[in-house]
Amino acid sequence: MSAQDLLKTIADDQIEYFDVRFTDPRGKLQHVTLAADQVDEDFLEEGFMFDGSSISGWKSIEASDMKLMIDMDSAYVDPFYAEKTLCVHCTVVEPDTGEAYDRDPRGTALKSEAYLKASGIGDVAYMGPEAEFFLFDDVRFSNTINKVSYEVDAQDASWNTDTEYEMGNMGHRPGLKGGYFPVNPIDDAQDIRSEMLSTMKRLGMKVDKHHHEVGSCQHELGLIFGSLTKQADELQKFKYIIHNVAHAYGKSATFMPKPIYGDNGNGMHVNMSIWKDGKPLFAGDKYADLSQEALYFIGGILKHAKSLNAFTNPTTNSYKRLIPGFEAPVLRAYSARNRSGCMRIPWTESPKAKRVEARFPDPAANPYLCFAALLMAGLDGIKSKIDPGEAMDKNLYDLPAEELEGIPTVCGSLHEAMEELKADHDYLLAGDVFTKNQIDGYIALKMEEIQTYEQTPHPVEFMMYYSC
Repeated sequence: MSAQDLLKTIADDQIEYFDVRFTDPRGKLQHVTLAADQVDEDFLEEGFMFDGSSISGWKSIEASDMKLMIDMDSAYVDPFYAEKTLCVHCTVVEPDTGEAYDRDPRGTALKSEAYLKASGIGDVAYMGPEAEFFLFDDVRFSNTINKVSYEVDAQDASWNTDTEYEMGNMGHRPGLKGGYFPVNPIDDAQDIRSEMLSTMKRLGMKVDKHHHEVGSCQHELGLIFGSLTKQADELQKFKYIIHNVAHAYGKSATFMPKPIYGDNGNGMHVNMSIWKDGKPLFAGDKYADLSQEALYFIGGILKHAKSLNAFTNPTTNSYKRLIPGFEAPVLRAYSARNRSGCMRIPWTESPKAKRVEARFPDPAANPYLCFAALLMAGLDGIKSKIDPGEAMDKNLYDLPAEELEGIPTVCGSLHEAMEELKADHDYLLAGDVFTKNQIDGYIALKMEEIQTYEQTPHPVEFMMYYSC
């Protein structure tokens, strides 16, 4: 879309406001809203100045001026605002040089796509994320000097089978880990999920399905694959829509990896494929009808899995999900159709649908950094011809202890992931896709979170240690 096309859209559709949106290092969507009559061709081509020092992990106060450059092809009308508002995604540049700001996540995603093309390995990388989320009716938490607590509740939760309600308790609820696929009235979120999906379709997003997930109050909507940066944009819209439709229903949606103890957590399986010259690079005659390049791609992700955790599982809470026993893929192994390893090859009859699936990421990840890092690890596997070893077609959850000892795992904590990223990041620096400055800044940002987490007394510690 040209600047003239976008201005015509603003005029023809009687747009009142223009919302410029960007993503911070933690993955949160940020925005500034302008009156639409302030938007002209110069504005669209020259960008919008803002204060980068107010964004955690970015500029300090003495070098705070930054510029948002508008991606005019990303425009969509916000479905939740009362006044008609056109939204666009932006990348961040240095105002004096016009060069991409190296800590901008969206810029990193664009650079990873450019690196793929320059490598000659492929033309386009497709990403298909499957982000799970929970819906609650009531969420309360406190973090003060003398109180640390949280409580979540939902009428359809498994723990409310004997709760007294004014209108009575109907009793139809999925049991613990029993939410995968019962119909209503056990699944009582059909309408809200349908509205989420319909809202996405009205915005031109490619979606295909929705369903209740395994956990109590847990759900999933299907987002059809797309090219890397475009799909990261779509995932940001996906989360935004889910949060706001839930809010309109009087509910609270969360993509937090592990909000409930003792039940499944939220994963974000990422399906990946590379195409070159209009043909699927991952289709071949090797294991599970994969190509040699696809196996090397898997090898790269398995080799770098622990440093990848810094971007694919970027919260302290992520590692409460990555534990055995809750369908969490903690073992660095791959297999066809087997969901117990951290890499899977989904079954398909069509070579065009041949792909590999990383099962360890979670939806707290910044999608731009997550997708870019996964691609860079896979490309390193292809360039370095990293052998992934033999496939593991057994149920890894049921292996005896002596066999488990020989299978490496992903990280067990965010602190470990940061140490792994410090030690293993050269593959990310190829082609200046990530930069050392960016990685150092990201580690510093995450270490602040780790320090807060590690220094705060936990209610469980009172249970275990108060009377020691």
